[in-house]
Amino acid sequence: MKNHLLLSEEMEQTILPTYGTIQENGMRFHTAEMVEFNQNSESLYFNDDQRRIDYVLVYEDEILKEQTKNTKKNLLLKQKKKRQAYESNLMRNGLQLEATKSVSDDGLVFVKVHAPWEVLCTYAEVMHIKLPIQPNDLRQKSSAFNWFTKIFSVSENVINPEQEFFTAPFEKDRISDFYINDRDSFFTPATRSRIVQFILSRVEYAVKDNVKKFGINKLLDSGIYKAAFPLHDCRFNVKSEDARCQNERYLLYREWAHPRSFFKLQPLDFVRKYYGEKIGIYFAWLGFYTRMLLLAAIVGLCCFLYGYKSQESCTWSKEVCDPNIGGSIIMCPQCDKECTYWYLNITCESSKKLCIFDSFGTLVFAVFMGIWVTLFLEFWKRRQAELEYEWDTVEFLEQEEQPLPEYEAKCTHVVVNPITQQEEHVPYTMFGKCLRMAFCTSAVLFWILLIVASVVGIIVYRLSVFLVFSSSLPRHINGTEAIQKYLTPQTATTVTASIISFIIIMLLNMLYERVAIMITDFELPRTKTEYENSLTTKMFLFQFVNYYSSCFYIAFFKGKFVGYPGDPVYWFGKFRNEECDPGGCLLELTTQLTIIMGGKAIWNNIQEILLPWIKNLIARFRSSGIETIKPRWEQDYRLQPVGKLGLFYEYLEMVIQFGFVTLFVASFPLAPLLALVNNLLEIRVDAWKLTTQFRRMVPEKAQDIGAWQPIMQGVAIVAVVTNAMIIAFTSDMIPRLVYYWSFSVPPYGTETSNTMQGYINNTLSVFSISDFKNESRPVPPAWFGTATTCRRVVI
Repeated sequence: MKNHLLLSEEMEQTILPTYGTIQENGMRFHTAEMVEFNQNSESLYFNDDQRRIDYVLVYEDEILKEQTKNTKKNLLLKQKKKRQAYESNLMRNGLQLEATKSVSDDGLVFVKVHAPWEVLCTYAEVMHIKLPIQPNDLRQKSSAFNWFTKIFSVSENVINPEQEFFTAPFEKDRISDFYINDRDSFFTPATRSRIVQFILSRVEYAVKDNVKKFGINKLLDSGIYKAAFPLHDCRFNVKSEDARCQNERYLLYREWAHPRSFFKLQPLDFVRKYYGEKIGIYFAWLGFYTRMLLLAAIVGLCCFLYGYKSQESCTWSKEVCDPNIGGSIIMCPQCDKECTYWYLNITCESSKKLCIFDSFGTLVFAVFMGIWVTLFLEFWKRRQAELEYEWDTVEFLEQEEQPLPEYEAKCTHVVVNPITQQEEHVPYTMFGKCLRMAFCTSAVLFWILLIVASVVGIIVYRLSVFLVFSSSLPRHINGTEAIQKYLTPQTATTVTASIISFIIIMLLNMLYERVAIMITDFELPRTKTEYENSLTTKMFLFQFVNYYSSCFYIAFFKGKFVGYPGDPVYWFGKFRNEECDPGGCLLELTTQLTIIMGGKAIWNNIQEILLPWIKNLIARFRSSGIETIKPRWEQDYRLQPVGKLGLFYEYLEMVIQFGFVTLFVASFPLAPLLALVNNLLEIRVDAWKLTTQFRRMVPEKAQDIGAWQPIMQGVAIVAVVTNAMIIAFTSDMIPRLVYYWSFSVPPYGTETSNTMQGYINNTLSVFSISDFKNESRPVPPAWFGTATTCRRVVI
């Protein structure tokens, strides 16, 4: 805060550009010089071809806006006054502005922003930006695998390796110590846009009741400006002819985002140079995660093939399908009155599928994934430390990160730091902080309980719909209709409930996104990193409960508390608790995971590929007119804006997938393979989206992946416990092993050697139908005959 005040005093002494001024209601505003477009569509400079465009602001002309949209004149005058005051204060802070009208829409005005050398130096010192002191002359140790990685790396003749430097936080008093060959190239375009964005977010535009209103974000939210963004350096598919343009966007598209480059390693250093460390570390993490998935996918596929092959020797499945065994076992009804008795062999097809996913390979794969997830997290920590050193972000949080402007604006309370004994400005007292934390915690718990309520609603749906399917779908196989082999009441209930659950999950996601942002805004974190970490924690808690609660119910609760046929357990005194198939709930859990994981991947790819492309296509269609030559800033304006949260949703998508890959992988060994295929596509889709469909993001520093690291560590711990519990309670692996080694041979069994024969009969208890209560007694079907007992699975 103190640095910011000193900075404002210093910048007020900066010589203002000699542009025009206007005077309105006694207030004197400096205005940007209005110039005509010079027909150079690839220019990144002002009309003088000397001053580089570091940022672009877009607004709609108030006079034309009033004529075309019938907006109230008083409101437009207030907006115009705020905009003019803001631009005037930008110029007072040393920035230089130049305005140009749109060539395709007379109502739009583009204000180009340039930061001169003095401003860059002043703010580089305030922001503690590290800049080169001298070239790095340390020799790098070559790896024995360099020859292999070069095969898949981008050629150095296409993208030249960046020269490495020793760096230090910039100081104007020691400017001679820094490596300055050329003032124009000393501050890279990425650094220049970072500095300008820092200024834009802190310059005021109005004072109301002694409270300053400031920042480009508020002006964007109120509609005074339509957009604010740095420029791409060229078109993504055509090289710029300007010798001063490095064509970095073009190279990124050709060597990174283009589909033909899918087999190449990512040029992470080049991505970091153009988009900043925050984007770079995301793609580094995503690429590392995808490579690690390769091993898990191979092992998972082998386990799946082993289970598929073992179908032929699956003795207990053969017994279920055998008309003399499964076809003669009468099962007890799974609901009251509406349900009737049924033969066990109706579950023949599901028992065959269960042999695939509930085999010995499943046990091996669950143990393997427990080791894999630990190695993945530890190896990533090592890779992340390497990137921190290579990208010079080791001391970023301590030196460079500044408080959020919204936080600074509310620092009205003065407290004494107990360590330094210095007075500090804070936005709230200790009591106020505790009150805010209590409120936010309560709000998070309330919304999580709301998600749990939606899960309970799905369970009630399953219980009620099962009655309908049980009364309408066939309960025995007569061999005349093939669909009867697959469409059982349990299968129909599972599939429809999973689809409805997926739809509700998608709808709740849109709601909880806004809720999490509102709660985090109320918390008022100090820095952007703290803000993102706080928001990340809340959103993941919401998403964790939203996505995984139904899976936890199926895995650990369904079929565990059902009572027995004569005295079943009821929900709300009305709905009888549902049971698992005779083979267990593992296959149902697999179905749930397949639908949610597959549906989520398809939906996300549609959103990421089709929506930006369609929106840009519509924007180009609307802007098509007589003018065929459009300036660089107008071409970029027609692209899609990057959301305020940037990469937050990309991380969230991948971490939720990480949860599906690890938490319930014992029931679905193909999950890593599906994730691998999705991620190979995801990397190139995200790269294509950034380089072709979105405006350029403001490059940001980042030391690591933030709160996602401890979240993944927590998921890993839960995953080990979850998979162990699935093997112990959901899978039939342990009961089958116990029967094979103990109960199939004397003294408990009658077989002479260990075998799985008789396992089905051993797991089914006998219930006398005379013990049914009148209110739940089913009506026997015509084929029931004189049977006096029915069977059910032993829990």
